[in-house]
Amino acid sequence: MKKILCIILSLAMVISSCAVIASASGEVKGDISDYPVIIVPGYGMALAQAQHKVKQLADAFEAKGAAVDYAIHPVAGRMPGHMSVLLCEADIDYDKLFMMEDINEEFATCDLAVVIGANDVTNPAANTAEGTPIYGMPVLNVEQAPMAVFCNFDDKPGYAGVPNPLYEADNVLLMLGDAKESVAQLQKYLL
Repeated sequence: MKKILCIILSLAMVISSCAVIASASGEVKGDISDYPVIIVPGYGMALAQAQHKVKQLADAFEAKGAAVDYAIHPVAGRMPGHMSVLLCEADIDYDKLFMMEDINEEFATCDLAVVIGANDVTNPAANTAEGTPIYGMPVLNVEQAPMAVFCNFDDKPGYAGVPNPLYEADNVLLMLGDAKESVAQLQKYLL
């Protein structure tokens, strides 16, 4: 519980520091694009049918002044394009969806990565664990984010059976359980 509070407090500080200051005339001062949040959807999001909750979470981040983009791994889900279809179904602007090769470098400069139901496609062991099914597979660079929240069902290895070392990282918060419920809980922290 202490780790949750520390990360949520850090998250609140990031969000509050990016609040845009508006003058009485409504003129916006500041650039919200300086406070990026990257959401990583995965098969667990699809199973939990959490795409509408993900949209609500993104709206809450944006209401606090963050810029939200989505990192789409080409093999996330049951077929290519699965994540994009689900997110567009939830009325998420297609211009906010970025394929792995177009967003991977952004993880190092974002403020927060929120992973929803994704494991193997974020597992940095793909770069080092020779002889495993994911060795050599390009992954989303979530490990480079200064802070990450994983909303996954459990902390077990993904489909490939390779433990994800990010689950043990000090800058990672695991919110285990149904993705729809975890995302709703995270949204409550922002309100």
